Amino acid sequence: MTQRRLRCGLATVAAGSLLLGCATAEPPEQGPTSVEGPASTRTIDIRIASGAVTPANTRTEAEVGQPIVLRVDSDTTDELHVHSAPAHTFAVAAASGQQFDFTVTVPGRVEIELHHLGRTVTTLLVRQ
Repeated sequence: MTQRRLRCGLATVAAGSLLLGCATAEPPEQGPTSVEGPASTRTIDIRIASGAVTPANTRTEAEVGQPIVLRVDSDTTDELHVHSAPAHTFAVAAASGQQFDFTVTVPGRVEIELHHLGRTVTTLLVRQ
């Protein structure tokens, strides 16, 4: 009778340890938090030279509320249009080192295009 109790007791301790190990092996999933906002700024370098745009027709991932910076070097004037809600328009000068900042508050696809050249620079894929 003593060995039977000992085996039952050990089995109970072992089962409890397994359950405890499973319960603490992975942290519970947590939904997104926006207390501090996104961790980093998404920077997109844009070069306009002799009618060519770099990058062109790319995809860039971003998060809702994440700061977006467009750094532009251009040899001509143009307008950058950001098709988000709300929309943004930035006047591009024929100059180096221009910087335009914005955030996107609605998830989805946001095209960034050059108005006069009629070219899409990138499409932001904005996620929650």
